[in-house]
Amino acid sequence: SDQPNNDRASPINAAALDPKATMLGGRQKTWLKDGLSASKALWNVLAQQVMMGMATVGRKDPKLEGTFSMDQWPGYAHERMELARFLAERKIANPVVLTGDIHSNWVNDLRVDDRKPESPVVAAEFVGTSISSGGKGKEKPEYLDRLQSANPFVKYHTTERGYVRCRVTPARWQSDYVMVDDVTKPDGKVTNRASFVVEAGRPGVNRA
Repeated sequence: SDQPNNDRASPINAAALDPKATMLGGRQKTWLKDGLSASKALWNVLAQQVMMGMATVGRKDPKLEGTFSMDQWPGYAHERMELARFLAERKIANPVVLTGDIHSNWVNDLRVDDRKPESPVVAAEFVGTSISSGGKGKEKPEYLDRLQSANPFVKYHTTERGYVRCRVTPARWQSDYVMVDDVTKPDGKVTNRASFVVEAGRPGVNRA
């Protein structure tokens, strides 16, 4: 359906909570739920394009505190929470969300409603940055402390360039955030900046 609230930053309002608003569409949502319900996989991966973690956009502008990007899953908050609730209620084994299209790195503990940090974690989200778009980023953006204070589900965030390497065994999932120090140089150095682990059967992200 048409994107609620257009592209502007907005609180989670009636438009975002409209049960009729959908990013997936009815047919695709049914396909997804049926597939997850029938899955016998140890790890169930949702690979998709926009961040599920409900991070406020006030991280960059304090005037926007309490608002969210309507160009991500918070714009369809009802459907996003419906999907997270489905994962929890159906006890889908070890759900991991892999996300791109944001030109920055994130590691998130996902809840039905991320605004309620006291509620149980239902899935992990690993968001990969761009390889080169956006130029040289920062290991610690100036707004990082404010971001994590306002969004305790965010376990890691940088604006550097690079990629995420995932190593999966029956016991655990490990995501390594591999960063390039300067994408404008052909001989830029690659560093394994941080690694995070999800233990099978235990929702939630921990540093390796």
